[in-house]
Formats: sequence, C-alpha cells, structure tokens
Amino acid sequence: MIVTAHRLGIHMTLIHIIYSSVSTTGAFNRPELEALLQTAHGNNAVAHVSGLLLYQSSSFFQILEGERDSVELIFRRISGDRRHAQITKIIVEAIDKRDFGDWTMGFPNIDPLEMASIPGLNDFFTQATSYRELGEGRAKLLLSAFKEGRWRKSIS
Repeated sequence: MIVTAHRLGIHMTLIHIIYSSVSTTGAFNRPELEALLQTAHGNNAVAHVSGLLLYQSSSFFQILEGERDSVELIFRRISGDRRHAQITKIIVEAIDKRDFGDWTMGFPNIDPLEMASIPGLNDFFTQATSYRELGEGRAKLLLSAFKEGRWRKSIS
C-alpha cells in the first residue's frame, strides 16, 4: 500500500496549473468527452488532484489543483497524451486553498454564447477560435467566474 503525504496529514505546497491545448483528433463528440472525463476522474482521484475542464471547438482549458508533485505528474501525463497538441501553460502558481476541491474534474455544460456573458470575456468568446488565445489575465477572469459565479452551478 502506498501512503501519501496527503494521508499522513503532512502539509504540502498547493499549486494550480492552468493550461490550454488543442485536440489532435478534431472535435470530440459527447461519448469521447465522457470517456475522457471518466479517465480524468479516476486519475485525479488517485492523485488527490481536483480541477475544472472546459472544451470548445477542439480546444481545452483546464485547471489542475493539488499538491505540487501530484499536479505536475498529472500535467506530464496529459502532455504525453497524443490527443493533445499545442499545450500551453498559462499560469503555474502556489495557492492557499483549492477552488474546485469538490470535483476530481468539474465539467460545466455551458454553451459559448453563455460564456460570452462573463464580464471581461465577451469579446474573447465571440471572436476567438481556441482557448490557446486566452492569456493570463483572461484565464484569471475565467477562473473567477467558475469559482464564484453562477456558472459554478453548471459544473458536474
């Protein structure tokens, strides 16, 4: 049996990695997304990693949060997944607490028009074609909208 620092109650540095990537296989259909989410739920639960995943037009935006070693392990695994290309770390920073601790991987069912109503992001979601075009400032706005806003209720 592997005993993690988490189980022993040892305080580790919490971080989040916020990144974007593009699908190498084209647009994911609903069953493919559900299979991806099932894998993420399982891997993240074992590693005690939580987070949020957004998907639109063949691009992903993801927030991974947890103990540094665990988050970096999950990120390396994702980086090696052939279904992802153009992986761009937008933000890597220490955090005081998790924003999505209730979810091994939250996935909101929200359409791009509703996303366009997030203050400060309306021009991005009406004009951008990929989450790769999202910079650090807008990534923080998106994080805030899902952490505190009405969209949190749409996360499964």
